[in-house]
Amino acid sequence: MQHVGRLWRPRPPVQARKLENFRGRRRPIFPLSGLGKPAKRVDAQGVPRILITLGDPAGIGPEIVDLALASGRLPPGFEFEILGDRGEGIPGKPDARSASSALEALGEAVARLQDNRADAVVTGPVSKEGLQAIGFPFPGQTEFFAAAFGVQDYGMLLTGATLSVGLATIHEPLAKVPELLSAERILRIGLLTVAFLAKRGIARPRIAVAALNPHAGEHGAFGDEETRIIRPAIALLNQQAPGVFSGPAVPDVVFREAASGAYDAVIAMYHDQGLIPLKLLDFDTAVNVTLGLPKPRTSPDHGTAFALAGKNRAKAASMIAAIRLACELVQPRPGIGGVEPVP
Repeated sequence: MQHVGRLWRPRPPVQARKLENFRGRRRPIFPLSGLGKPAKRVDAQGVPRILITLGDPAGIGPEIVDLALASGRLPPGFEFEILGDRGEGIPGKPDARSASSALEALGEAVARLQDNRADAVVTGPVSKEGLQAIGFPFPGQTEFFAAAFGVQDYGMLLTGATLSVGLATIHEPLAKVPELLSAERILRIGLLTVAFLAKRGIARPRIAVAALNPHAGEHGAFGDEETRIIRPAIALLNQQAPGVFSGPAVPDVVFREAASGAYDAVIAMYHDQGLIPLKLLDFDTAVNVTLGLPKPRTSPDHGTAFALAGKNRAKAASMIAAIRLACELVQPRPGIGGVEPVP
């Protein structure tokens, strides 16, 4: 497999753009200078490098990467290197070849991060079903990166313009959530969320821990996980981060409160409890972040959208936000955050 590995710095947006063919594949878009020449690619020395994988090339990943790089909305002072092969997929027709291409790009990203040839990675959308069909042993990319770096204390957090949500359990069947839920899991994602918010400049966050059951269990009438697991976990969290955590919060209210500014983040007990409100409010700006890794990994919070691939209908807002957030986590400074208004 051949990886595209083009490096450049973002430049101010210009009117002209150029798209060339390269060995039968589309190559990345480079902004044109006033003289009509491609912007000069810069040397990696001393400049933070962000890897971007195309994801499954049969999906919208290649398109949203191109759109993001051409948007003029990426922060200056970074280099972006694209990993993946567009030629390994036919838009809208995923197969074993396109899944293998996505997996190889992920492996290449890990190798470059581990060798200190890059500072962060933004991963394009992949098909979990497609990857698992070729032997991928992980539920998703989150677990893949944690295993690749040998990290056990990791977590998934989604953040957008309105909400930030950490997940106590991730890619698990809903029926298994009650038995998987533990104070240790809640403690882990809670402390990882504190560290994430601190890196974004929120030194003393307000974090709500959602209940599992309707009405927060109604004093045991609808379940005892709140009194048996969640409340003790909150007490442990506040021992390490005094006054930061509250709950168990009623699930059908807490996300509205967070969206109105009452909380900086919510800890959800399971995947869809957190992602349904997040995607309802922040679909265009939501970013998936793997917490606990030695180097940042972000991703747009949407899938491959095979039905849209090759039709010029994909939107790059979430990919742009994911790239901006990766830059911010590598080199925090004002004005480069992951979330910005969507035109």
